Amino acid sequence: MSYKTAFRDVMRAYEADRDRAAALLKERRAEVYRNVPRIREIDEALSQAGIGAAKQILANTGNSQALLAELRQQSATLMEEKQKLLLENGVSEEYFTDIYRCKLCQDTGYGPGGVRCQCLKQRLINKYYDLSNIRDLLDAENFDTFDLRYYSQDIIPSEGISPHQNMKLIYRIATDFVTHFDQTFHNLLFYGDTGLGKTFLCNCIAKDLLDKGHTVLYVTAPRIFKLVEDYRFNRDDIDDPDYAIDAVTDVDLLILDDLGAEFSTIVTSSALFDIINQRLLAKKPTVISTNLSPAEFETQYSDRIVSRFLGHYKMSKFYGDDIRAKKKYRGAL
Repeated sequence: MSYKTAFRDVMRAYEADRDRAAALLKERRAEVYRNVPRIREIDEALSQAGIGAAKQILANTGNSQALLAELRQQSATLMEEKQKLLLENGVSEEYFTDIYRCKLCQDTGYGPGGVRCQCLKQRLINKYYDLSNIRDLLDAENFDTFDLRYYSQDIIPSEGISPHQNMKLIYRIATDFVTHFDQTFHNLLFYGDTGLGKTFLCNCIAKDLLDKGHTVLYVTAPRIFKLVEDYRFNRDDIDDPDYAIDAVTDVDLLILDDLGAEFSTIVTSSALFDIINQRLLAKKPTVISTNLSPAEFETQYSDRIVSRFLGHYKMSKFYGDDIRAKKKYRGAL
């Protein structure tokens, strides 16, 4: 399966959900009709009244308004009787409507005005996670499995503290970010050499917020800029070309991993600024990880991008020994 078919697969799942809901509704109606036959009679009478009202509206004759008012009064009387019968027989008002996985969109994926429902956004993100196998990764890399013992307690003279002390501080920043996510607007930027835990900590944040029901899009810089290029130049080959771009700005949290690994072009630079700026304006948090130093930001990105990093992101430097190498060495023992 490819990203190109993800949207189609999700919409097929919605269709199956609607079929399931329709079957459940039919089953529940049949049950109520068996137990209270009068309700079937009322529903049939309401249906006929609705048809009659539509005919009067179309006919628009001299006495149409009077007949329409009479039909409406009959319908109101029938509905009142039906509600009374349901209540007497212990059937709640939600019994015929509590059949959808998502009550907001009734398993269509879209709300009023054709706006994508939150459930559609998260389903697509989940599908993308499945395609990239990140679900299994989040089960292994989370706050519960984060191990500070991999970080040396020897003080780095140029930094003034040890890698272990530094990571305790960064770990606290990350957990506070998750704890206060709904109350405070913050952005994080993790930078430092490879193998120091930046991606691992991003995974920790993603796992916690996903578990709390937030929409999270976790994507590497090369992949997101590939999506941008596809959106601009290959729209006809993408099932839902707007979604991938909209998700970048709409999700509760965007995690942009490995910034700087992309092939830098005018298009990628413009896209990065748009992503950062739009999320800042919308007060949507972003977490970025990069191997670039602040000095390297200034040579690779425009002043307006760097100024937003410096002015709107909590920057945390990772340093010490390569954790991946240590884990590999321990695993070999």
